[in-house]
Amino acid sequence: MTPTFSRRLLLTLATGLFALGAQAQTALDTITKSKTVKIAVPTDYPPYGFVGPDMKPQGLDVAMAELIAAKLGVKAELVPVTSANRIPYLQTKKADLVISTLGKNPDREKVINFSAAYAPFYQAVFAAKSLPIKSWADLAGKSVAVTRGAMEDQELAKVAPATLEYKRFEDNNATIAAFAAGQTQLLATSAAVAGNLMQRNPGLNTEYKLLLKDSPCYVGVAKGEDALLAKVNAIIAAAKASGELEALSKKWLGRGTGDLPL
Repeated sequence: MTPTFSRRLLLTLATGLFALGAQAQTALDTITKSKTVKIAVPTDYPPYGFVGPDMKPQGLDVAMAELIAAKLGVKAELVPVTSANRIPYLQTKKADLVISTLGKNPDREKVINFSAAYAPFYQAVFAAKSLPIKSWADLAGKSVAVTRGAMEDQELAKVAPATLEYKRFEDNNATIAAFAAGQTQLLATSAAVAGNLMQRNPGLNTEYKLLLKDSPCYVGVAKGEDALLAKVNAIIAAAKASGELEALSKKWLGRGTGDLPL
């Protein structure tokens, strides 16, 4: 073996090992080295995530993002997202984690992983008290405001009659505004968002009508990032045991976590 060939062989091996090392780098490695974790959060979905009077994000999901960052020993870089783009942001590495009222379903489990649940959440159909709604059949011929791509949009399609008229909006503020302005007879959203609407607009006489889905909130993690998922699950388990999750839920939702699934 000539010296030149030996040098070339060593260079090739070194390049291959470097490439393998680069491929082995995980999201957790990157977070640890950069001292920053990018977390996708809602900013139009009170009380889970919204912009306060000081123009800074706040809410249960924002507090959870800050808790996880603190337990990781890094800074939280909050990335505002909508229901429609939160999963793509995770898949394209614009975010390391999604903490944005994310519910779990089989379709989503095909493309991302989920942590243990960290907060309660449910979706329902709401309308004026004067509108008689007792069953899904009663939605026939009526109109509903719903956020495009949100869990309630998907669940409503499974149970609503074919003659229900959908008016889909790109974010929750637009959805709520449309219903409040009388553009639709029905509103499909979370109980938390509806509660906020009822408090701000008592004249609408809005009330709960039908349950769409009881869907606790999970942290979304990209496929293949098992080390980060394990770390997040450990943080959630510790926060549950210490009462931190219960305190966050009571502060932002006015009720405890209840029995959250793993």
